Amino acid sequence: MITDWDPGFLARSPMFEPLRMHCGALPKSRWPTLDDLQRMLDCVDVPPASGSRARIAFVNQSRKTTAFEDKYEARIYLKGEVQVRERNWHDLLNALVWLTFPRAKAALNGRHYHALLRQHAAGAQNRGREQDAMTLFDEGGLIVAARDRALLDLIAASEWKTLFWSSRARVIADMRFYLFGHALYEKALQPFTGITARALLFEVGTEFVDATLEEQLAYLDAAAARRIADSRTVRSPRDLPPLPILGVPGWCAANAEATYYDNRDHFRKRRAFPAP
Repeated sequence: MITDWDPGFLARSPMFEPLRMHCGALPKSRWPTLDDLQRMLDCVDVPPASGSRARIAFVNQSRKTTAFEDKYEARIYLKGEVQVRERNWHDLLNALVWLTFPRAKAALNGRHYHALLRQHAAGAQNRGREQDAMTLFDEGGLIVAARDRALLDLIAASEWKTLFWSSRARVIADMRFYLFGHALYEKALQPFTGITARALLFEVGTEFVDATLEEQLAYLDAAAARRIADSRTVRSPRDLPPLPILGVPGWCAANAEATYYDNRDHFRKRRAFPAP
């Protein structure tokens, strides 16, 4: 695990590309402080807000409490307060995702809060499948956009070698992949064979692939927010197909060889998942 500050972490891999747009103000010689992160929040055109539209603020992590309103997601929803441990990659990356995908994060917070409210009202101790799905995407989510629907169908069917090798030229031309989950970004600091994301899949038009990164992220942030906010969707982990991210062309030097995709422990054939 990396514990030291690395000011060049965003340049390590194309996996960090979505975060680069908002992170030029990160300090070079030390860990960012809460004040640094708050200044970054204050500089965006539309400040991120919670699921209840409370303006987001990064605050120090508090002691654990049994009060419902002080639970992590409830506190974000009700007060806009995102707890951050300083000198902590996991929490820093979560803060950066709030800057990069504010609408989708707000929609997740809303789903989390209302599921937690129902759980609390029922006196239930265990999380439901909806909460599991929200957490899986929040921590390990990936957004995939393609202008070729057949490529998305290959993800749903777990046809990894057909997708990433046999269809490699089409993937490079017609698909885009964006890390979302902050735990997934943390794993990308020291990537290892076996990293698997849970994906939201979107079919897009030709103009999307030709757009700037800023335009692509804004479009997908809004699209992901709409899907997540719809309580009829993403109701269980089954609605989020797994994707082995080191199979994405260019995200791992070893995947330039066809034999890389013959590792059945990593590129597993799974039961079919629903396509978008």
